[in-house]
Amino acid sequence: MSDHRPAVMQLLQFTDSAFPVGTFSFSNGLETAAYEKIVRDRKSLQEFARSQAWQAAFTDGIAALHAFRAARKGDLRAVMLADSELMLSKMNDEARTMLTRMGKKLAELGARLFPEVSLIKEVLQKIENGSTPGMYPVMQGLVFATAGLDEKELFYSHQYGVINMVLSAALRCVRVSHYDTQEILFELSAETERLYDMVKDMRLDEMNAFFPELDILASLHEKGNQRMFMS
Repeated sequence: MSDHRPAVMQLLQFTDSAFPVGTFSFSNGLETAAYEKIVRDRKSLQEFARSQAWQAAFTDGIAALHAFRAARKGDLRAVMLADSELMLSKMNDEARTMLTRMGKKLAELGARLFPEVSLIKEVLQKIENGSTPGMYPVMQGLVFATAGLDEKELFYSHQYGVINMVLSAALRCVRVSHYDTQEILFELSAETERLYDMVKDMRLDEMNAFFPELDILASLHEKGNQRMFMS
């Protein structure tokens, strides 16, 4: 999309934790991890956030990149394929709920921010009639491509969001300070380029989500009483 807005301003807008897609409602498994004393201090928080970032890179990140490239070509079918393949990679209901709720909100925002772009409207219609799940990373790929950003910016923004979701939740669940979370974010951000290089050429059928502890935590949260977050 060509207009006078600097790309960096759009990148900041889409990456801002205040961007209204509902990230504040989810902890991505941290709430139960803290309750079960798996995450209890800065060291264990950093290990947990790193595991989340790596797992996301090899699933969500791959799907986001494929959706981005498909959107650049105006290929609705390829966007929907990335969406359905990502949905199939999620083993627990809470992960599916989190990503579809956030994804639909992002698609709705995208349709309002870029009303002249038919592809976003078509995808949103497919979400609303149940033809495609509307996973958040896939919608990120669609919106970033529409905004004229590049795929590295998409991947970095996605990884930042995964890490920051966990760290923001940690301030309410774990005995850590803002200094701790910012230092962890700074350190883990340095690993993002390496992750991009590892996944950028991977196919959708190469996505892998081997993080069984996260699925166990999700099942405990779904049946448990601690409900500060939706996941």
